[in-house]
Amino acid sequence: MLPAAMPDTGAILHVDMDAFFASVEVRDDPSLRGKPVLVGGAGARGVVAAASYEARVFGCRSAQPMSVALRLCPHAVVIPPRHDAYAAASRQAFEVFARFSPLVEALSIDEAFLDLTGTERLHGSPRQAAEALRAAVVRTTDLTCSVGIAHVKFLAKIASGMNKPGGLTEIPPGTELAFLAPLPIGALWGVGPRTEQKLIERGVRTVADLRGLGEVTLARWFGDHGRHLHRLSHAIDERSVIPDRAARSIGHEDTYAVDVVGVDALRRHLLSQSTRVADRLVAQKLRARTIHLKIRDHRFITETRQCTLATATDDHREIHRAACRLLAAVETDGRKFRLTGVSVAGFEAPPGSVQLDLLAPAEAPRNEAVQAVLSAVRERFGHQALFPADAGAERRPGTTGAITRSQERRGRAK
Repeated sequence: MLPAAMPDTGAILHVDMDAFFASVEVRDDPSLRGKPVLVGGAGARGVVAAASYEARVFGCRSAQPMSVALRLCPHAVVIPPRHDAYAAASRQAFEVFARFSPLVEALSIDEAFLDLTGTERLHGSPRQAAEALRAAVVRTTDLTCSVGIAHVKFLAKIASGMNKPGGLTEIPPGTELAFLAPLPIGALWGVGPRTEQKLIERGVRTVADLRGLGEVTLARWFGDHGRHLHRLSHAIDERSVIPDRAARSIGHEDTYAVDVVGVDALRRHLLSQSTRVADRLVAQKLRARTIHLKIRDHRFITETRQCTLATATDDHREIHRAACRLLAAVETDGRKFRLTGVSVAGFEAPPGSVQLDLLAPAEAPRNEAVQAVLSAVRERFGHQALFPADAGAERRPGTTGAITRSQERRGRAK
């Protein structure tokens, strides 16, 4: 027995900035307009972070090795990422989103859900609101976005990708099942390549095919995940727009143009990454207890290790020491490494006031103050300012010749 779908009140928008990183580069350098643009690392290990629509015509796409993209489109213009510029453009876009609804749920730097329930008197119909929002984004950022309108989240997200760039797609109430029926099964959230292949092997290619199987069959094949797919095939998604999404993990990783060999070199990279993570903890007024190490060798064998500290910290030295302890548990002899990453989780907010422990080391309060000052200086003058000397100048982010990436995984606030 299927539960009732969400009532036909209000609407949810999914707003997706078009080819975001590449579009910011073209906006800031008009000479790039009309050219295929690839944002990412240009080295042998470079990865495409974003491809303009002119580059996508040739088969280029994000997360593709840059070497592959350049074989497909040799005349593409390759631009290294400018994360500060993208963050600034993102802030502008989200300020626009907030004008249309107090319920804005960020999915990433360039996409969000908006719940328009109760905003009709201010902005008119959902379609009128979406059209006004698109126009406001262009005026404010000189960038375009695509918008999907539906009464459930996953349908709004599918709709936003239907008519890119600068598109607007609405799924009116009552048309959801007809809209879904012809779509390939890969369009549903939760249908990854492996699930898709298993379904295709069983003759299931469209959402209509999936819907016809019934819940019992899907549950037998995929367990609870099968029940989830059954509900999506019937346009059922009870999730609401959650504007307050707390960070689940904060991390930074680098893919290197030249393989890293030796424990000393790996430790220097981990110091750089620990510093970046600590700065973001300070900026968000958080401390973390769980430290996570990710490392990948030249054969693409990836290993992860994690530990939990006795006390939460935002100090880059504590994070680095923990990462080095985790590194000691990895067999490094005879191996070359192409990627390392440090992330943290298990967050705690710093207490408003701390009663000093007379038996604690005298440097403890000072360490926290020093970390706050270092982070504030780097926030204002860039990450190169007061960079840990032990990390080595050649190890600083932006000089790897490949790609450096900060990560923030988010989840529903507790």
